[in-house]
Amino acid sequence: MKGIVIAVLIVLYLYGLLLSIVQMRSASNPIPKNVSDVYDQETYARWRTYHHEKIRLSIFSQTVSALTDLLLIAFNVYAVFARLFPQAPFWQLFSVVLLSELCAQLLIPFSYHNTMVIEEKYGFNRSTKKTFWTDVIKDFLVEVIFTTIIGTLLMALHQWLGDWLILAFAIAMTVLVMLISFLYPIFSRLFNRFTPLEDGELKEKLTALLEKHGYRVRAIQVMDASRRTTKSNAYFTGFGSMKTIVLYDNLVKSMTCDEICAVFAHEMGHGLHKDTLKNQILSFLQMLLLAVLAFFTLRTPECFTAFGFEGINYGFALLLIMSVEFAVISPFFGILANARSRRAEYRADRQAVEEGYGEALISALKKLARENFAELAPSPLLVFLEDSHPTLSQRIDAIEKLSK
Repeated sequence: MKGIVIAVLIVLYLYGLLLSIVQMRSASNPIPKNVSDVYDQETYARWRTYHHEKIRLSIFSQTVSALTDLLLIAFNVYAVFARLFPQAPFWQLFSVVLLSELCAQLLIPFSYHNTMVIEEKYGFNRSTKKTFWTDVIKDFLVEVIFTTIIGTLLMALHQWLGDWLILAFAIAMTVLVMLISFLYPIFSRLFNRFTPLEDGELKEKLTALLEKHGYRVRAIQVMDASRRTTKSNAYFTGFGSMKTIVLYDNLVKSMTCDEICAVFAHEMGHGLHKDTLKNQILSFLQMLLLAVLAFFTLRTPECFTAFGFEGINYGFALLLIMSVEFAVISPFFGILANARSRRAEYRADRQAVEEGYGEALISALKKLARENFAELAPSPLLVFLEDSHPTLSQRIDAIEKLSK
């Protein structure tokens, strides 16, 4: 059993390494004509060096992460660490979660270099050292708490329902994911400040755009993303017809009123086509698959005894399920999910065109690409395997055809 897990971890590392190499080589791809104006020659040269620095750092990070995982598994470190805790199932679960998250902190130097060196070098970083380290602490606590909750849920359902675990765990995990989505605006306040958008043309247009299609606007808020980055984004949250719109302050400063409305016409398109509901159905299928893996893992004593445990450890079971078993299946699942997502993006772009914002959406997408230092000619293989969005060139080509 241990040999199989180690082999799987090595294969997963080599797969990730291969994708990184393909991504690095894609920087040499010719830029499509319809996006050739996103970067000038000097900026594109800077993008290529930025792109290479980011990928090289990612490769080092992947390597350290893989070596850490292999050492922890090979030398039964999780079981040894668990013996320092009380033998009650919860504390044994918590010991594995804690060690896993502590070891994940070994990657902090890479995150620090990415944010405070690379992003700083290319003018994207606005984080101070205090902000960076505060975020690290908050992220660690959130990860420990939520992973412990999931592990405790797995333990409780298995001890209570036994072989009925599959359906129960899938439903419980789906509800938990939906709850986290519902509470996301609250969690985001741990990291950012939000202020109401000032009255004016933009607020009126966004409100009218959503209300035209039956949505009600709870609030339109501006998030202080500029504390950490110069990059732009926007989203809206909320279940049902009641929505809260969130704009990055960078977006408000860099885009015209029509461009911002175009972005939100696109987001509204996702809502009108029930893409969120379809994602929840897809999420349930994913959770059902996780539950099946959990069922067989908990019924296989070798999944624990081979790694130094005397019996079931629910934290280690969760680790095996997420980091080994599901990680093998995930790329195949991802190909299908990403293909569906790319179709949904085209459909949402169509909504912006139908609202009369086709040209504004093109200029907005180009600005977002420029400000986020996006890749203009990614490898078709990477798009097929990894990307949830079509390329910028493909989206613009589709928008122009629709506009005609």
